[in-house]
Amino acid sequence: ERIRLAKHAGMKVMELLEKNIRPRDILTEEAFENALTVDMALGCSTNSMLHLPAIAHEAGVELNLEMANEISKRTPNLCHLAPAGHTYIEELNEAGGVYAVMNELNKLNLLHTECMTVTGKTVGENIKGCVNKNPEIIRPVENPYSKTGGIAVLKGNLAPDTAVVKRSAVVPEMQVHEGPARVFDCEEDAIEAIRGGKIVAGDVVVIRYEGPKGGPGMREMLNPTSAIAGMGLGSSVALITDGRFSGASRGASIGHVSPEAAEGGPIALVEEGDLIRINIPEHKLEVVVSDEELARRKAAWTPREPKVTTGYLKRYAKMVSSANKGAILEF
Repeated sequence: ERIRLAKHAGMKVMELLEKNIRPRDILTEEAFENALTVDMALGCSTNSMLHLPAIAHEAGVELNLEMANEISKRTPNLCHLAPAGHTYIEELNEAGGVYAVMNELNKLNLLHTECMTVTGKTVGENIKGCVNKNPEIIRPVENPYSKTGGIAVLKGNLAPDTAVVKRSAVVPEMQVHEGPARVFDCEEDAIEAIRGGKIVAGDVVVIRYEGPKGGPGMREMLNPTSAIAGMGLGSSVALITDGRFSGASRGASIGHVSPEAAEGGPIALVEEGDLIRINIPEHKLEVVVSDEELARRKAAWTPREPKVTTGYLKRYAKMVSSANKGAILEF
């Protein structure tokens, strides 16, 4: 199937050239709304909240991450794919694939079906006749896993410019959580503490200086989330980072905290033991510290020495934005 798709992709490139259909004819504001809507239905990766703003920027479309919550509010979660659920991408394909999911969404008029696509046809033409072959894999809109989408964008004094969580992979008891911060300035230190039994139920692990500037680049925090799950803490410990997660992450893993620590964002000001409040249904992420105390800490904060001081990565770290803008380069 992959080989067939690759062959057809090459054929379509030539067809698009012949018909003079350009990338910006396809990458419209409505198309990005469609992408977010389908992502919510699939319960997919937080990475879409990084890549979509970056692609939108290149296409000249302004994509405010907070619109994701509005889309999530009206979009049912129809799929529970691994690791958040018990079904796999192959099974989704056999059940009718993404087009079948889109057809379900179209029953609620949630898609812009007039949008042009790389097939040379509209969204509506593409999904016509694509039926849901397995309602256990792709839930009908009348019987969703949840009435809201799989991703939530959070804000608060810990993430003034937003943070992102894969809500569909968070157990009910961690949707609202309050606990003491356990602060680490790199991924490796956090993993050592988790594996060493120093993290206990209720803790909120904070991993900072792993954002676009701080990394430099955004490493995936798959190892810490795996370590938390491996220690039996997946349903009782939260993780907050200015880094990102892979599609395989699960649990109360909140990433893309912006502004990042390397820019002096509030995540850089969190101290060991500070109380952190997470409220995913209300889209809130807060550290229980007064504005005056945060201002005092900010005044005393000094930027860390860059991890890389030469070559291309030095230039990258100097120019890159925080994750809420898609970690784009700003000249």
